[in-house]
Amino acid sequence: MIEKRSILIHGLGIALRRLPAFLWTYLFSLVLALFFCLPLKVQLSNLLDQSLAAQRLFSGFDIGTAASAAFQIHGDFGSQAAAFASHGSVPTYLLIYFLLTPGTLFCYLTRTHAQLSTLLRQGLLHFWRFIRITVLTLIAAFFILGPLMLLQNRWASFVDNSFVGMPSLMLRLGGLFIVLLVASLLRLYFDLVEAYTVQLGTEHRSDGRPDHRIRRTLGPAWRLLRHHLLRAWFVFLFLALLGAVAAFFAARIAMHMLAQPRVWPMFLMAQLGMIIMLFTRFWQRGAEVSLVQQHPILYRSSIPITVKNPPPARPAPSPAEHPHVEMIYSIDPLTPLYPAPLSPDDPIAHPQLMDLKPLPTSDPIPPPEPSVPSLDEPDPGVFRHDPQKPQS
Repeated sequence: MIEKRSILIHGLGIALRRLPAFLWTYLFSLVLALFFCLPLKVQLSNLLDQSLAAQRLFSGFDIGTAASAAFQIHGDFGSQAAAFASHGSVPTYLLIYFLLTPGTLFCYLTRTHAQLSTLLRQGLLHFWRFIRITVLTLIAAFFILGPLMLLQNRWASFVDNSFVGMPSLMLRLGGLFIVLLVASLLRLYFDLVEAYTVQLGTEHRSDGRPDHRIRRTLGPAWRLLRHHLLRAWFVFLFLALLGAVAAFFAARIAMHMLAQPRVWPMFLMAQLGMIIMLFTRFWQRGAEVSLVQQHPILYRSSIPITVKNPPPARPAPSPAEHPHVEMIYSIDPLTPLYPAPLSPDDPIAHPQLMDLKPLPTSDPIPPPEPSVPSLDEPDPGVFRHDPQKPQS
């Protein structure tokens, strides 16, 4: 019987028990962000370190000075930094995603310790499968979200022409909210596909190789989402909203710290918001894994045990090797091995029905023979012969 449990609470337990997976992901993200922001930091230092106008950014945040500096960086120095960040950050982020996400799901599903070697090894094993899932996600988003975005643009144009003020803003946000709901549902479906792909990769096919067929996960993921739509979607939206709210308040507090002479409190507050938002994503993954564990594709008891190199089949024994086989097959198949039981009307079974008396039956065990008497000593007349005495 499948255990029913709260995927929200159980998903939190899964994420906390495999906390190193989250920590490694945050560490790689932080290093990646600092590395690709280094050229921008150098350009800002060259522009502001020797300028008196930079004091207006240190003592109190001046939006005009900040906009002027950003425009000058983008126009004079920012082309190389922007090219370096755009051409290097996105591929590196995707590489980290395709390596750490499959390893995290594997540790969540199999309860393996989330060591860096395990994460990277499983990421390499599932690398091309997750690329194919990403391609399927982009195709589905093109055919589903593309028409919705066109409808949203037409809806926004209609609202701008018909309404003003707060009603116009609320109606435009309402259309955008519907698009976001559909996008979240699409993201949840392909999250389940990824979890089922990793779960199926732990099984083996009849030839002994791991199962890499992604098409086998599309149907089970759709049925799981259809049967548990409200529960899974509610948890997904709740955690996404929780992470967005935490990031919003952390960014708002960090913006109020811009006028302080010290930078590290603002940095810590911004990183706190990023940590909470990233952890809610891992919490979502834990909830999805909890749902997949309750409804797996294959049960362990139904998986046939296969051997890569089975031993050759032993030939049937010949009659020469087993004499009893020859004896059985030498008998006529129409002749029974044992005689049939006697019927009640058979006179042999009832001797009183015959004129003759039944023959006496002999005792199967004969009486023992009398024992030979033992003598104390042999007869001297038998064993001793005296030749001097005449025989009578």
